[in-house]
Amino acid sequence: MTAAPAWSASEMATLAAVAETFVPGGGDARAARAAEALEAGLAAAQVRQLRLVLGVMDSRLANLVLAARAARFRDLAAADRERCLLAWAGSAIPQRRAAFHAYRKLLTFLAYARGSEDAAPRLEAIGYRPDQPPVAPDSAITPWQLPADNGGPVDTDADVIVVGSGAGGGVVARDLAMAGRSVLVLEAGPLVTEAAMPVDELDAFDRLYLDHGLTATWDGSATLLAGAAVGGGTLVNWMTCVGSPAELRAEWVRDHGIGGWDGGEAIADVVALESELGVREAASVPPKDAAILRGAAALGWKAGRIRRNGPDCADCGSCGFGCRRGTKRSAVRSHLAEAVACGARIVPDARVDRIIVRAGRVVGVAASVGDPLRQVMLPARQVVVAAGALRTPAILQRSGAEHPAIGRHLRIHPVSVVAGRFDEPVDMWRGVMQAARVDEFVAAGAGPRPYVIESAPGHPGLLALALPWEGAAAHAALASVARHLAPFIAITRDGGEGRVRATGARHTRVDYRLDSDGIATLRHALGSMARLAGAAGAREILALGMPLRRYEAGGRESVDRWIESLAEVDFRPNRGTVFSAHQLGSVRMGARAGDAPCDPAGRLRTSAAGDGVIRGLYVADGSLAPTGLGVNPMITIMALARRVGRTVIAEA
Repeated sequence: MTAAPAWSASEMATLAAVAETFVPGGGDARAARAAEALEAGLAAAQVRQLRLVLGVMDSRLANLVLAARAARFRDLAAADRERCLLAWAGSAIPQRRAAFHAYRKLLTFLAYARGSEDAAPRLEAIGYRPDQPPVAPDSAITPWQLPADNGGPVDTDADVIVVGSGAGGGVVARDLAMAGRSVLVLEAGPLVTEAAMPVDELDAFDRLYLDHGLTATWDGSATLLAGAAVGGGTLVNWMTCVGSPAELRAEWVRDHGIGGWDGGEAIADVVALESELGVREAASVPPKDAAILRGAAALGWKAGRIRRNGPDCADCGSCGFGCRRGTKRSAVRSHLAEAVACGARIVPDARVDRIIVRAGRVVGVAASVGDPLRQVMLPARQVVVAAGALRTPAILQRSGAEHPAIGRHLRIHPVSVVAGRFDEPVDMWRGVMQAARVDEFVAAGAGPRPYVIESAPGHPGLLALALPWEGAAAHAALASVARHLAPFIAITRDGGEGRVRATGARHTRVDYRLDSDGIATLRHALGSMARLAGAAGAREILALGMPLRRYEAGGRESVDRWIESLAEVDFRPNRGTVFSAHQLGSVRMGARAGDAPCDPAGRLRTSAAGDGVIRGLYVADGSLAPTGLGVNPMITIMALARRVGRTVIAEA
């Protein structure tokens, strides 16, 4: 991260008091870490807003209204500070709610994330013992050093530049290199070898995730997780491999003109990709996933073991920190490694600022490379942008691309969370990340929108962020039973959509709104997960990411009554939190030029009029998806990239 930001002493004192109010102990250190993280991870406008809030908190008049005490926030008694924060949480003013949730999530995460200065005693108290995987003896790939620019374009002899190295970029780089093309892969994030991969939660979010793990919608109501190192999302994902449902394939052909997506070639691509990734059924089922299978069997729901791209690993819950043992078939260990073996070169720490287009044709990219940064122009006659749905549209916008739908139609697979508390320890952070899933609600008509239910293998920092906060003691009591919690997540096919806009050289603004179908789906999924936890034998059921809702087995309230209460759950911005690890659709492909920036082959259109494409410019990542999927998207993103790769090869 960057050096500590120049926040005023008054701001830091207030922030430390806020940290102490959320989780007592170590407030000064957490405040310093939080300020540093905010400066490194958020846009300047967002940081200014959060700093302004601290000034308002120091207003005696504001606190007289909120806490009935005419004093600065930092001078209030602990109970009055809690009352003040809870008033901000329920405020009718959106900016106050947004600030509450931003600080709550960051400061509770820092309190329990392994690697934070004061987290160790709390982790010891809850019995946190993470897995300690062995380290791979060698690295799969090595970085390539750009030659000196000598004041002009840097000649890399590249036929094709691939921007991004995740699920889509890795597949395209591999396929083009195997076809004999000279491929240069530019990745904005670092190359982290297995021996250097993080061993704790704080370091992992800092080094391997977009915006140091702070990516969220502009109003803070959705927390977004995305990989930001060589390997992209494949480096940190939970390895669940699912193809597109047949109904969805048919829909893309019928409604969006993606010809052949439901045919033999596309299906053969998925079969080949699964072979390349070594996809196998999970070999072991840890307690959190056993609860899913047990509950589904009791309810008669369709469920089964998950297929994963980690065929030689069955005992490590650290995949979200990168795979130190090197057995996960991420892009680093599969497609990128194969691309390098065929001559492709990978340049980490290379942020593409814009694509250079002259007379309607790509001629190269302008990038900021290395540390210290240097600006370079890299020539190429073909460029494939695969920087992910949160960064690809920003690159195209900064490049002057004119299609008005670039950045629109964002899908995020909003996730709701329920945790069952069991008598026996679950240790959600140990063992296979995800081993079981419920497919009962994938088919159209099973719920308002399709969704799947899976486990959530959170570590304590992420769990603390998701736990409801209704006072420090209540939050600590929930955290104290962490070993016994089995969180379930529902990955929903979006009801609603969002937008991505570039706000500068480094940042984007992400907005997202659920529609009525989306809200109904999240409520339906919460109810389904509650039934699942109850049928699995949970003693207590908690809805996470929102004001506390809990049901204790054997109490007066039945599960049905608890589910009925979900009708009161408020999913308006910053009344609760939804989570997303899947971002799609922001430069979607389709036959209709008016609302699809890319044609069905992945070429970028010049305008909404459909009067041509920018020659040599392609998109090959999750941005292309015309709709949300409602299932884990890695295999679909790879299949889309393989489709686009054929176009690039044909137009060489």
